[in-house]
Amino acid sequence: MLTANPTLDGALLPVYAQLPVRPVRGRGSWLEDENGERWLDAYGGHAVASTGHCHPVVVRAIAEQAAELLFYSTALAHPLRERLATELTARCPHPLSKVFFCNSGAEANENALHLARRLTGRSLCVSLQGGWHGRTVATLAVTDGEKYRAGARAAGIPLSRQIPVNDLHALERALDADVAALLVEPVQGMAGARDLSPDFLRGARALCDQRNVLLIYDEVQCGVGRTGHFTAAESFAVVPDVLTMAKGLASGFPMAAVVTTPRVAAHLSVGDLGSTFGGGPTACAAALATLAVITDERLLDNVRLVSEQLRRGALALGPTRVVGVQGRGLLLGLRLQRPAAEVQQALLKKRVLTGTASDAQVLRLMPPLSFSTAEAELLLAALAEVLQ
Repeated sequence: MLTANPTLDGALLPVYAQLPVRPVRGRGSWLEDENGERWLDAYGGHAVASTGHCHPVVVRAIAEQAAELLFYSTALAHPLRERLATELTARCPHPLSKVFFCNSGAEANENALHLARRLTGRSLCVSLQGGWHGRTVATLAVTDGEKYRAGARAAGIPLSRQIPVNDLHALERALDADVAALLVEPVQGMAGARDLSPDFLRGARALCDQRNVLLIYDEVQCGVGRTGHFTAAESFAVVPDVLTMAKGLASGFPMAAVVTTPRVAAHLSVGDLGSTFGGGPTACAAALATLAVITDERLLDNVRLVSEQLRRGALALGPTRVVGVQGRGLLLGLRLQRPAAEVQQALLKKRVLTGTASDAQVLRLMPPLSFSTAEAELLLAALAEVLQ
């Protein structure tokens, strides 16, 4: 029997493995804890702090909009929602030009899968081993890992056909007349920033076209500038039929988007999709400010510069410490000789936050897109010390 607990910690469900840091404020790439200690954040709140913590432009946009109209649902039109849709599609490759706003990456992926099933009249999906797409019912069915697929199975949702990464022959066999969509992360986040082969994505695009299957990119973690281009689709030069984004889209304010083509959108009518909080005025203000900061501060250039610095610096530590570096932009996975969890714990003692992955040998780096060259040097120096 559940009983009330008078303490805040006791009232929370124990479902998160948490790092031993209790931040009370953040600025840029730095957090400050309850004791006034500063922490270098190379984890970015799980790739969410795209413009850094509490960027003044984003904070001001949220405060000003909240003072005018905190929220109203999509039952009424709002100019910021319309402006954001225009600004967002202007940054996406042709023909991705139609947007649906929602709240989270999982919700965006749910709606993308719904679009595919609606357009094709089919039910099955194909996904990749190592893929992570969310914890809602439909996304559990396409996420790798038995405990997730068991949840979908218990709910009666058809499981995806999972194929190995970069295996075009397996994909060709899997894409039969029952398949509505192929769902992939161009850079697999939870798998350790594992980037897909451009040849695989080109082949997947051709096979999907041949067999009337929708190609969906889950860019929840790797999108919104994280690869050094606004979309990972641009980074790989292969455009999907549907693209989802979330996490860094509004610099920490809950916001997600499904972006698709006019061909897909033509099959939708009023009431086919819906989200109470999706596209609310304050969320749109935060997202518009985020886009402005990315552009005005040339953060895509910074991502490419700092990514190369981190890649070179990590490899310079030598193959006895860093076997290799995978991923793109500021979604990087350092393949280590030691278990990554041990290295993460050692870095915590130096007040540096990093991430691990489902691959036990990979340390994941997802700092803000504004991460500076000086901050990258601090991170590399800390790595050199703990990897001795």
